[in-house]
Amino acid sequence: MSMTDPIADMLTRLRNANKARHDRVDIPFSNLKVGIAKLLKKEGYISNFRIFKDKRQKILRLFLRYSDGQPVILGLKRISMPGCRVYCKKGTIPKIRVGLGTAVISTSKGIMSDVQARQNNVGGEVICAVW
Repeated sequence: MSMTDPIADMLTRLRNANKARHDRVDIPFSNLKVGIAKLLKKEGYISNFRIFKDKRQKILRLFLRYSDGQPVILGLKRISMPGCRVYCKKGTIPKIRVGLGTAVISTSKGIMSDVQARQNNVGGEVICAVW
């Protein structure tokens, strides 16, 4: 079965595992998902991630983070979708929850957070928001 939006699937799996208080979640591998996982680890939303090969395909395993029994990730939202792409210029990069959240942006220089995109003075596609 083909999937029309694999990034939305990744975010939904992450959201469901977080709500069920699982310590890890497995996601089908792609380079874009690895870039998002690196950013989530750098920003402190997940503790770690690993890539391993299953019988048929590569799997991206994310290890979730909790603080005093509460999940670190409070919310995830897909912004740019296959049917309606959302782009921002360098001057219009959104702030998520008045700067308390993180916007994941795909730029010509790779996947970066909204803060990094402002520092590098680049715009791009706003993939999702995490808070």
